[in-house]
Amino acid sequence: MKLKPIILLVLLFTLSGCGSQTSELDKAKARLTETKSCPDCELNQVDLSGTDLSGVDLSGAKLNDANLTSAKLNNANLSGAFLDSAKLNDASLSGANLSGAGLASANLSGANLSGANLSGAYLRGADLSGSVLNNANLKDADLNAAKIDDAKLEGANLSGAKMPDGAGKK
Repeated sequence: MKLKPIILLVLLFTLSGCGSQTSELDKAKARLTETKSCPDCELNQVDLSGTDLSGVDLSGAKLNDANLTSAKLNNANLSGAFLDSAKLNDASLSGANLSGAGLASANLSGANLSGANLSGAYLRGADLSGSVLNNANLKDADLNAAKIDDAKLEGANLSGAKMPDGAGKK
């Protein structure tokens, strides 16, 4: 008989916000899809794979470990966003602003980053193999330990960038 009050308390606690992290993530995700604007949002581990987020404002957003595989982020503002270990493989980020973004160990293989602004971005250990970076701005970006096999870099600005071999580009 003494178990009933305990079970009721556990149930009440569960219903009153034990899942608050999930609900906060759901609220931020809903805000993003409805308004195309969610600067500084907490979206860690969110699944937005295949979603069209062209022109969205995610400046300063926290998207660590997010799944953005095959997402459309053309002309999106991701400046200062945190995308460490995010999955952006095969994503379209043409013309996106990723200046100062944290992309450590992110998977950008096969992504289209043509004309993107990655100035000052932290791409240490990121996988950019097979990505398109034509006319991208990588000025002062940190590409130490990044994989850039078969990446297309025609017309890319690499001045001051720290390259995978540790050397700096002048």
